[in-house]
Amino acid sequence: MSLALALLSAVAFGGSGVAAKPLIEAGLDPLHVTWLRVAGATLVMLPVAWRHRSLVRRRPGLLVGFGLLAVAGVQACYFAALSRIPVGVALLIEYLAPALVLGWVRFVQKRPVTRAAAIGVVLAVGGLACVVEVWSGLSIDALGLVLALGAACCQVGYFVLSDHGTDGEDTVDPLGVVAYGLLIGTVVLTVIARPWGMAWSVLGGTTSMNGTRVPAVLLLAWIVLVATVLAYLTGVVSIRRLSPQVAGVLACLEAVIATVLAWVLLGEHLSPPQIFGGVVVLVGAFIAQSSTPTAGGAEETTVVAGSSGAVTTGDVDRAGERGHR
Repeated sequence: MSLALALLSAVAFGGSGVAAKPLIEAGLDPLHVTWLRVAGATLVMLPVAWRHRSLVRRRPGLLVGFGLLAVAGVQACYFAALSRIPVGVALLIEYLAPALVLGWVRFVQKRPVTRAAAIGVVLAVGGLACVVEVWSGLSIDALGLVLALGAACCQVGYFVLSDHGTDGEDTVDPLGVVAYGLLIGTVVLTVIARPWGMAWSVLGGTTSMNGTRVPAVLLLAWIVLVATVLAYLTGVVSIRRLSPQVAGVLACLEAVIATVLAWVLLGEHLSPPQIFGGVVVLVGAFIAQSSTPTAGGAEETTVVAGSSGAVTTGDVDRAGERGHR
């Protein structure tokens, strides 16, 4: 059951870009699509936020960080990147985040890293070079590449914050953090995106998915209910029940699923070197994230990323051991 939930979460997260890109191509601004996704998910998660309202007093910094980085930052950069580069490439670049976390641990926190982790970083960077085909003069849109890297950096910021999510005995429920992160992200994105100027008429029509006409509102419903709410809920539950190693592998499948869905549904074909590079990025990212030591060096922490946020599985496992399952 836990494996099924983890796979469902990976499919749900992986399908967000595939559903969002037709809306962007139909005339919606990437920021507006991001706002629709976050605001819609916030409405669904309001009961959860009310249930965990004590978090506002206990951990305001964590909630604000999650809202600004894991929700607003990641999604705004990711969807903006989708308007310029293929879905699979954007998500694969975003999956450099675990390797970037490793750099934070080694050079900022001054903590030792394993040889396997260093190898993972080298593989991830080499794979990225294949994805962007650097030998052809960086043929992929440069701004799109920067935006995708911005999404990865925003995830790094949340990974750092998540290390403090279960400090001492003051543990927090990941669902509460997700609910308030979405709420804060909605407020921030409302100011940035200014949805009152949105091309609302697009939602009343149809969009093209590789030649097939699909109702725009149906794609929006998928993004909100499946790619955000369902993805978060199933992801958190499965991570609590699985070992960090298994959860990490399954989370990495998100990028593969997104690439396959974009290939099938949007007709975004990758070249053989890009496919090879994507596989190398996933392998390197998994090695890096599964080899990141904690401050004491005695315990291994695995960071599991999603295109919309992340939790630290080592922290979740420790919270579970305290009776928070």
